[in-house]
Amino acid sequence: MTEAQTKTEITFEDFKAEVLNDYRIARVSRECSLLGRKEVLTGKAKFGIFGDGKEVPQLAMAKAFQNGDFRSGYYRDQTFMMAIGQLTIEQFFAGLYGHTDLAHDPMSAGRQMGGHFATHSLDENGNWNNLTQQKNSSADISPTAGQMPRLLGLAQASKIYRNVRGLEDFTKFSNQGNEVAWGTIGNASTSEGLFFETINAAGVLQVPMVMSVWDDEYGISVHARYQTTKENISEILKGFQRDADNNGYEIMTVKGWDYPALVETYQKASAIAREEHVPVLVHVQELTQPQGHSTSGSHERYKNAERLAWEAEFDCLAQMRNWLIDNNLATAEELETIDNEAKKEVLEGKKSAWTAFVSPIKAEQNELVALLTAIAESSANKVFIEKYAADLAAIKEPIRKDILTTARKVLRLIVKESGQSQLATWITNYTNKIQPKFSSHLFSQSDNTVVKVAPVAPTYDESAEEVDARLVLRDNFDAIFNKYPESLIFGEDSGNIGDVNQGLEGMQEKYGELRVADAGIREATILGQGIGMAMRGLRPIAEIQYLDYLLYAIQIMSDDLATLQYRTHGRQKAPLIIRTRGHRLEGVWHSGSPMGMIINAIRGIHVLVPRNMTKAAGFYNTLLETDEPALVVECLNGYRLKEKMPTNLGEFKTPIGVVETIKEGNDITIVSYGSTLRIVEQAAKELLEVGIDVEIIDAQSLLPFDIQHDCVKSIAKTNRLLVVDEDVPGGASAYLLQQIIDEQNGYQYLDSQPQTLTSKAHRPAYGTDGDYFSKPSAEDIFEKVYAIMHEAKPDQYPSLY
Repeated sequence: MTEAQTKTEITFEDFKAEVLNDYRIARVSRECSLLGRKEVLTGKAKFGIFGDGKEVPQLAMAKAFQNGDFRSGYYRDQTFMMAIGQLTIEQFFAGLYGHTDLAHDPMSAGRQMGGHFATHSLDENGNWNNLTQQKNSSADISPTAGQMPRLLGLAQASKIYRNVRGLEDFTKFSNQGNEVAWGTIGNASTSEGLFFETINAAGVLQVPMVMSVWDDEYGISVHARYQTTKENISEILKGFQRDADNNGYEIMTVKGWDYPALVETYQKASAIAREEHVPVLVHVQELTQPQGHSTSGSHERYKNAERLAWEAEFDCLAQMRNWLIDNNLATAEELETIDNEAKKEVLEGKKSAWTAFVSPIKAEQNELVALLTAIAESSANKVFIEKYAADLAAIKEPIRKDILTTARKVLRLIVKESGQSQLATWITNYTNKIQPKFSSHLFSQSDNTVVKVAPVAPTYDESAEEVDARLVLRDNFDAIFNKYPESLIFGEDSGNIGDVNQGLEGMQEKYGELRVADAGIREATILGQGIGMAMRGLRPIAEIQYLDYLLYAIQIMSDDLATLQYRTHGRQKAPLIIRTRGHRLEGVWHSGSPMGMIINAIRGIHVLVPRNMTKAAGFYNTLLETDEPALVVECLNGYRLKEKMPTNLGEFKTPIGVVETIKEGNDITIVSYGSTLRIVEQAAKELLEVGIDVEIIDAQSLLPFDIQHDCVKSIAKTNRLLVVDEDVPGGASAYLLQQIIDEQNGYQYLDSQPQTLTSKAHRPAYGTDGDYFSKPSAEDIFEKVYAIMHEAKPDQYPSLY
């Protein structure tokens, strides 16, 4: 694929060659869309969503896109990716087929449907490439407007690199903040809250962002009249237009079929954003969608004849073709030749991609057929096995499900026969070979994973006095910001007042407003700031004021951050640290602990639940030596409790995935975490008074949990298990129970039924009584443990009730 280019001074012949090359790229992209739809409708691919009708504005955007820039975009940007040299015809079809080889589908190795684009920020070992020497695309996601929060962070990174001292050596990530973040979105998706939240935040922050809205008047089948006030997004955003007295946006409108106007518009937008660090909105109007929204339906169902006729006339390729002829840049015959060559090139590329996709599967098919044929010879079920082999061999375009399903069904027929071991070994080896193609890289597989960081205990002076725990956090953050110039923190009340619990007291004054920053009340884009900046080599800490408010950002955490390494097969990362505080306080909206929802929604992000601020500080120190994202939930009622001040601030490291036994005992193991542990400790003292010796284990981290399997070692001693937390029934306590009983095989050591003790199913009510009657109390824990011991030893522990 020839990359689209723009030279500053060119001859007429150079100009003619350039625009004809642009037309050729657009025609290739259009043919990919047309043939791609056929591949879906004939069954070779499962689903298609294409960029036809959007080709010309994407060419113009590509001409202004420079090395070091980042795209955060829309699943119709295939022409743009081709124009910047990051998508070939073969790769387009490999993505459509779901090819699991990264060499063929570099976007996601078959993990995302076609139309979801990414470039490689990392090498095969998970180390950073030089991002300033390549054109970058952050990995797309399907949820509409989900690309917006990340876009904000990608743009803000340029502002940080331009204005924060100490980052002069980070040359592989930025050229003095000269990079622009380019966003794209369909007009209907501007109705999403994430779009408006990001637009507002970018205007406040004044970051170099160019936001393109591809406007074809529809969102699937729903017309703009039902999507946008006044049916015009640039019209209703006029209040964001900057003027002599106020910061804001530069807002531009342009027709999506007007090639020269588009080129001029994007050159202006790039210059404003790049030089002035001002966000720009480009509303690209009068676009078309020749094949409708996707392969799931036809737009003839919801567009009238007049609209369809207009779309045929104002198709951007048809208009570009007319412009080329009208301006004597090409004849109709020359363009016809380009069209035909593009059609032939796409057809050949499609054939090549299909052969590359199906050939290894056919080889696996033939291998199993040969094995089954050999096994059948000595089997009592020869006829049935040969039938399975013949049916498998008859599949002209097999998938791996066909192969493995056949092998596993035959295995049932040869139990205790001579071929069983051979086939079972083949199935195991095949599964071990193929499964990682679909399951690898949920977490980092580099040398910088959390499990490879050696723990370092905090050290203390002999005369160390106890201080408010928030001071341990504050002074440790001070050490972090001094040690890591690329680190920064931002959130609601994080800056000027040093966070609501004073864990950042004085840090803004010391390190400046860009590194310790206040943010608006907009949790989703706080997360997005962190994701985008982390994708560009910074080490952001995004602060969400309370755990209950994390729900505003959970979609971005789940769909974007948690899946990033997975959906790029390990070729992009965002080692973002999310800081929040939660667990027990008072009231429905400030004391929730929805940990079960969180841990099941954000697999791919580590979830850490320290019981005190020293443990929390140690987690931050650990995470900054890794390349993985994590959520740290500090205990909301722990900031004023007393802890000793360590002498090795910034250096001590809490291990991740390792539990800690904080009290040894012989009768029952209690596993808990966070604020609840203090109540467990209180109950354990009272239980000891009646002769029940409890062993208490602090989970410390929920994802990952107990990688050394210390819980089962404890159960082997006590033979009883109780999991206590303040989530709802069936929440995190059920997860911990499953981990201990199923994953660690703890069931084999139990003499009593393993149990959980949780909060009530409702949110906690207000006040001290609300807490007592909503969440586990020391009395609840005492009585639950006592009841377990009563069942085991009724004479020694007579019933309380």
